[in-house]
Amino acid sequence: MALFSTGPIDNSPILGVRQTQIVTVKVVNRDSLNPYHLVIQGFLLDTSRTMYVNEMFNLAPNQALTRNYFADLDAFEFVFETLDEVEAEIGISVWGKQVSGELVDPHRIVAWEKHAGIL
Repeated sequence: MALFSTGPIDNSPILGVRQTQIVTVKVVNRDSLNPYHLVIQGFLLDTSRTMYVNEMFNLAPNQALTRNYFADLDAFEFVFETLDEVEAEIGISVWGKQVSGELVDPHRIVAWEKHAGIL
């Protein structure tokens, strides 16, 4: 099992508008033999840490997954937890986007890669 986190992401309004309104998470299982089980959790960060995303996915060998989540919040964090003992080869990236789909460079985290137990 492994745990990955974006850490707290500040998305405070600039001139009344938050930079990121949508977070796109991309996950790829590069392992050609083993499936991979992943939990994605998103947290609103204000005076407390409140979970607002909690999804579990089963990725088949060589499968890619893309999910979009609401992120028009002052601060947020995403956490990824693996449920497997098998050391699958995975990649995870997080992309902050505006409603128009335009990328927000400061909110781009590319990528956690796990190969044979090395992060």
